[in-house]
This record gives sequence, C-alpha cells and structure tokens, in this order.
Amino acid sequence: METPVLDRPAPEAKAVALKAFARIAEAWSLTQKEAAALADMSESTWKRAKKPGFSGDLTRDQMLRLSALIGLYKSLELYFDAPLSRDWVRLANTGPEFDGARPVDAMIAGGLPKILRVRMYMDALRGGM
Repeated sequence: METPVLDRPAPEAKAVALKAFARIAEAWSLTQKEAAALADMSESTWKRAKKPGFSGDLTRDQMLRLSALIGLYKSLELYFDAPLSRDWVRLANTGPEFDGARPVDAMIAGGLPKILRVRMYMDALRGGM
C-alpha cells in the first residue's frame, strides 16, 4: 500500500476548498485580483482554479489560506446579520488588526499570518476562543 504524500492535499479536499472559496469570493464581492491574492495565486491561475475539474496543485500554504478564509466566512455569518456579514471584509475597520484598512487589504498585505490572525480575531469576538 502506498503512503500518502502529506504535503499534497487530497483532490477531493482541494476541489471542495476551491469551490467554497469561489462562492465566498462571490458573496464578499471580491474582485478577481483580490480573490487571487487571498488565495496566493495569479489571476489567471485563480480563473482556472475556481472552475470544476481544476487539475493544478495547491500548496500547503494555499490550503491553509482557503481553510482559514472559509472559517472566517463562517464566523462572520454567525456574528453579523446580512448584509454586514458579507460586506465586512470590504469596509474600513479601526479594529486592532486593521488600523483603518479594509480587512481584505490587510489580509492580502499580511499573507497567511494575517489571514490566520483575522480568523482568530473574529472567533474571539464571537466568544469562540
């Protein structure tokens, strides 16, 4: 029996994560450029990746990003009512993680570490930590 490669996500997990993030990017009204940057992809790769049957690989970093963003989406949906839950990432925020910037811009600039901190920030706000 072959040992699974731990650095490569299972194709099913990759497909589910990409499909979920594509729906989130649409719900958040992200531009192609913003969605690609959050996923740590070029815009052309993101355009291919969000379509069913994407055969490219995702790095561990990219899977962690998608997982954290999916968790952030869930936290926002639980904490805020619509439409704020969908608009929050695009609104200027004076919270400690943002210094007046939009959360989406802060996460793009800060990469995976910032995405994880924003996810933990929202979890803490809703009492999950």
